[in-house]
Amino acid sequence: MNITIILSLVLIGLFAGVLSGFMGVGGGVIMVPLAILLLGYSQHQAQGLSLAVLAVPVTFLAAYTYYVNPLEGEVPFDWRYAIIIAVCFVVGGFVGSKFAVSLPQNILKKSFAVILIIAAVKMLFSK
Repeated sequence: MNITIILSLVLIGLFAGVLSGFMGVGGGVIMVPLAILLLGYSQHQAQGLSLAVLAVPVTFLAAYTYYVNPLEGEVPFDWRYAIIIAVCFVVGGFVGSKFAVSLPQNILKKSFAVILIIAAVKMLFSK
């Protein structure tokens, strides 16, 4: 791995971690709104729940499945990349969550909605 790859992995991990900690991304696109609607959770509670559910043990088996069952002709992903991103994701998640808990719920909720709308529009119009 060269410095460009390492910096890219660090940036990916930090960016993903910050968004995860700040917005409860990951399963949060489904889990956060449903926790609010069905459980009566506040935005802060729902995001915390989403992050707790998506802890490492839940995702490890899925990642392992992708690793041992690559598509024909493909090489499995590089675990070293995953580890670097994961460490940075933890740091970013901590930073993002510290920021999120300092915001009033109405601002956090609107921020969450804007991120979902941007993602939806991008997906809708991408090739």
